[in-house]
Amino acid sequence: MVSGAPEPLRQGSLGAADHAQLPLAVRMRPRSLDEIVGQQHLLGPGSPLRRLAEGDTMSVFLWGPPGVGKTTIAAVVSHSTDRRFVELSAVTAGVKEVRTELDTARRELARGRSTVLFVDEVHRFNPAQQDVLLPAVENRLVTLIAATTENPSFSVISPLLSRSLLLTLKPLSSEDISELVSRALVDERGLAGEYTLSDDARTTLLRLCGGDARRALTYLEEAAAGARAHRTSAIDADILEAAVDRAAVRYDRNGDQHYDVISAFIKSVRGSDVQAALHYLARMIEAGEDPRFIARRLIILASEDIGLAAPSVLQTAVAAAEAVALIGMPEARITLAHATIAAALAPKSNAVITALEAAQADVRAGKIGTVPPHLRDAHYAGATSLGHGKGYRYAHDYEHGVAAQQYLPDDLVGVRYYQPTDHGNEAAMVERLQLLEKLLSPDQKNDRNEVGR
Repeated sequence: MVSGAPEPLRQGSLGAADHAQLPLAVRMRPRSLDEIVGQQHLLGPGSPLRRLAEGDTMSVFLWGPPGVGKTTIAAVVSHSTDRRFVELSAVTAGVKEVRTELDTARRELARGRSTVLFVDEVHRFNPAQQDVLLPAVENRLVTLIAATTENPSFSVISPLLSRSLLLTLKPLSSEDISELVSRALVDERGLAGEYTLSDDARTTLLRLCGGDARRALTYLEEAAAGARAHRTSAIDADILEAAVDRAAVRYDRNGDQHYDVISAFIKSVRGSDVQAALHYLARMIEAGEDPRFIARRLIILASEDIGLAAPSVLQTAVAAAEAVALIGMPEARITLAHATIAAALAPKSNAVITALEAAQADVRAGKIGTVPPHLRDAHYAGATSLGHGKGYRYAHDYEHGVAAQQYLPDDLVGVRYYQPTDHGNEAAMVERLQLLEKLLSPDQKNDRNEVGR
């Protein structure tokens, strides 16, 4: 390179997007923040993203699922200022590449030109690579824009995260994706009005893309190519499905299919048919069902249909829901399958919900009664004179930690709500409950004087 010649920009995937051979998703990248669809919670006046586009030097981490605009925001910033823009992918860049870019940024800053460094998939950088970035961010040698699909609290070192803003991008809604599709159909950078998209094809497209804007535009581009091959300008559902080589799952997230498939899923897990359960899980995933909805239903099922027969399944279901929130799709589908298999193969018991519903039925029927005096609160002035707490037996003073005394109101003495099954871990509770009922019986002698702790 000739000394003194301007350095060419390293822009990678964010380079010039103005020639027709580029993918539609690249050509249609917004040129300003006002063209960004979705993420309105981050785009208000005076917001960090607005300030960033206006030249602010604060580093940011953009966290969100694929296809929601992380790279787009970086591209907008690259076009909004005259700062030098560099793009690195954490998949291919190592410490050497990072150091090289930071050295160049230092020289450029000495000449009066600042640098925006965009690092895609920053969670793939190991701690040593992240440590290299720390001084540059702390001293604002560069403005770092780091994109990640994983929770930075777990994948980014604390010192680097604490010196940056964490901005959480929300999944795009069907309305957001539909707006992008409509724009791509008519925009001169896109399909320039040469094609139409039927309502059925649009519905199918929105379902197949799974909230991923990049995927939606890729599918639309391929469908346009398919329509061109058929010598038509009308893109219908058949052309769309053939173009993306993927059959649309007949599944309306707001209609009967939504309820029928989730019902079949729950009943298959309850019935311990793991193969059927996985089939219906796959149908929901392929149709773009909200993974949080599936995770919530698994949590409910774990208590309602498995309960204490295999209490660890509830923990697995809760962990699956947390994983869905942390990592998003498509990776979270594996966690949902994990929880589905565990729930389907687990021993089943509805004793917990049966017990609760029986107790609630009695309460609704007016079978309430007064709390026995010895169980009432005795920690306030005057309670003793009312007889509250008098004669209460402290369980830890008795053998087995069980004190025989009346716990239920008078009207309900002798009632039995919880009836454990002999399935799985609950079988052990049958014997445990029998022992406790014997120890709690009124004629049981468990005087504290007889107790040996």
